[in-house]
Amino acid sequence: MAEATKTVETSKQKVEVNLDEIFNGAPGGDSITLPEEDKKPNVFSRKKHVDMSFVDEPAEETVEETVEEIVDEAKTETETTETKKPKLVTKEAIDELLGDNIDEDTTEEEPEPKKRGRKAITGVSDVFKKLIEDEKILAFDDGKDLEDYSAKDWQELIQANLDEKANAVRRETPKQFFDSLPQELQIAARYVADGGQDLKGIFKALSTVEETRDLNVKEEKDQAYIIREYLGATGYGNAEEIEEEIEIWKDLGKLETQALKFKPKLDKMQEKVVAAKLQEQDMKRKQQEQASQNYMQNVYETLKGGSIGETKIDKKTQSFLYNGLVNPSYPSISGTNTNLLGHLLEKYQFVEPNYNLITEALWLLADPKGFKSTIMQKGQTKAVEETVRKLKTAQSSKASSASAQEEAPAKRTSRKIPRGGNNIFKRI
Repeated sequence: MAEATKTVETSKQKVEVNLDEIFNGAPGGDSITLPEEDKKPNVFSRKKHVDMSFVDEPAEETVEETVEEIVDEAKTETETTETKKPKLVTKEAIDELLGDNIDEDTTEEEPEPKKRGRKAITGVSDVFKKLIEDEKILAFDDGKDLEDYSAKDWQELIQANLDEKANAVRRETPKQFFDSLPQELQIAARYVADGGQDLKGIFKALSTVEETRDLNVKEEKDQAYIIREYLGATGYGNAEEIEEEIEIWKDLGKLETQALKFKPKLDKMQEKVVAAKLQEQDMKRKQQEQASQNYMQNVYETLKGGSIGETKIDKKTQSFLYNGLVNPSYPSISGTNTNLLGHLLEKYQFVEPNYNLITEALWLLADPKGFKSTIMQKGQTKAVEETVRKLKTAQSSKASSASAQEEAPAKRTSRKIPRGGNNIFKRI
């Protein structure tokens, strides 16, 4: 079913409107009653004169007058409200008159956001000066004043002090542990630190010292042992002669007296045995250190000229050879570190066997002249063979070239006649 259409005719008329008559009859901002303390200023309000007369007047009179004024104002507002007619205010009219002024005037200004950034560090130098003076932290030896330190400098100083504290703990821990050990273990640790290998011997000597120290001179068994050990250590005689002396002193009742006499001497003798072992090992350590220094010096003297014998080497090879001979930074199958030479010998013997290379190295080490002579002879033979081969190749090339020339046909020369033919008028 088709929908019915309805035509509406409109017409335009020009009408004059008096805005003053319209808005004078509409309620304004003064018609809105709000609490005085909550009323906010707007474009329709203005500041009233502030009465400061209460400062000079007594407090009681001010209160009375204020109450009277409040009553009068209340009566006036009541009469005004009853006589005035309410006026309607449309939103469109207010917006048209005010525009954007309401938003601009009533909007509170927002505080500017604070700029972010790293706060300046002040007063830190005084704190650190105090800590340095009290020796609680250490200062850098860069000669820079603390007042000139940046945040990065303070961070590096704190980190350096933390690292130093950690290193100090690492250094002190072994010492404290060593000091806490019994005397016998301290002696054994010192012996091993000096490179001692005879652990069985050193512990036996320490055990003997401890056993001798624990002997009781009041017991007859220990008395005889003390006398027997002392006389044997001093070379008094053989075992039978020493036993006879013990029996004589026993019969005379002097066994305890002799044991008391020999006991301190025997203790010192046993201690001297241990001291002799430590001294011997200390001497070996010093000899090893001297030998190591001599070795490093000899390697340096050998390579400092930039040549090995008659063979010139560059700086890179020079440094490589020196470090490979003097730097023990490679693990060994013995459990200790070794230099590159020892590492390579073990590598090509056990890890990656290469017996051709090992035998050549052994031959070179055992007979350097014979090995070099053989290598040179081999090089000369190879050079001669290469020369002969080149000569044969050159001769063969020459013969091939000559044969090619003989087989090539002779080049024919074409006959030519003078240009213009026989002209009898041609001048000679």
